[in-house]
Amino acid sequence: MNQPSYKIVFNGELMPDTTLETVKENLARLFKSDSTRINALFTGAAVTLKKDLTEREADQYLEALQKAGARVRKELNLATSLSLVPTEEHADSAPTEGSGASMPCPKCGHEQPKSESCGACGIVIEKYLARQAQLATAPTAAAQTATSPYAPPQADVAENLPQFGELKVFSISGRIGRIRYLGWCMAMLLCMLPLSLLFVGASAISSILGTLILAIGVIAMLAVGVFIGIQRLHDIGWSGWLWLINFVPVVGGFFSLLILIVPGTKSVNRYGPPPPPNSTSVKVLAGLSLLVPVIAILAAIALPQYQGYVERAASSQHTSDSEAR
Repeated sequence: MNQPSYKIVFNGELMPDTTLETVKENLARLFKSDSTRINALFTGAAVTLKKDLTEREADQYLEALQKAGARVRKELNLATSLSLVPTEEHADSAPTEGSGASMPCPKCGHEQPKSESCGACGIVIEKYLARQAQLATAPTAAAQTATSPYAPPQADVAENLPQFGELKVFSISGRIGRIRYLGWCMAMLLCMLPLSLLFVGASAISSILGTLILAIGVIAMLAVGVFIGIQRLHDIGWSGWLWLINFVPVVGGFFSLLILIVPGTKSVNRYGPPPPPNSTSVKVLAGLSLLVPVIAILAAIALPQYQGYVERAASSQHTSDSEAR
């Protein structure tokens, strides 16, 4: 008995919380196809994306395509379970030649007594039935192309997609969430503290050496800021080129705040899988980064008060000295 085979069918429906453009981009990446052929999948008609799969392979394709945002379904391929060749259990009940029973020709339908060939079209019936069974169980490439608007994908779509993306600080590819973005920014500021002490010490020796160390630190900090800023934009689903908005006066300040507020996409987008869960150290650094503006506000309030106190103390001391004279 032939093993049952399955096919993956898609009629253009999307999974919840996904957008049409994101799903098209994911399918184009999985199938390594162009946008024209991908758009043909969203006409509303049922399209067979892959056929002649085992149940395990069909489940793998189903999971991969649903993660990409396409609401696909698995169907039993009935063609492979059909055969025109008589089985052993029907051999005994089949009429024999010369018994007087008639039979229609499987090709032209001509009624004639049981025979090895058709008297009307001349085909050898046994060979014709075997050929039809072969076509039913092993469709040609032309038949596959006619069923699908494009050839079956060259890529192995059933390959398991990574659940989370890889973290790379010094890269413009990948994604990071809001908490990790805050934590990495805080880590970058903490790394600048020893560099600042080195700058002060070097400036005491040579102003040129101190300026060189300061320039290296600023350039490194700016580069890392660009890398993690682009990855944060990728997590939202935006292009990394939007990071240049930070250089626009006034607008750049609001845009920096927007990056911290807008949540990222929960599923795979065109920039890759979602980032891994936040570690404890990342959460601690993010919490410390939230204290920085609070400390700055308190310092802005306390410093003028302290300066006023120093000035009043100096004025009082000067008055006391004048009266003593």
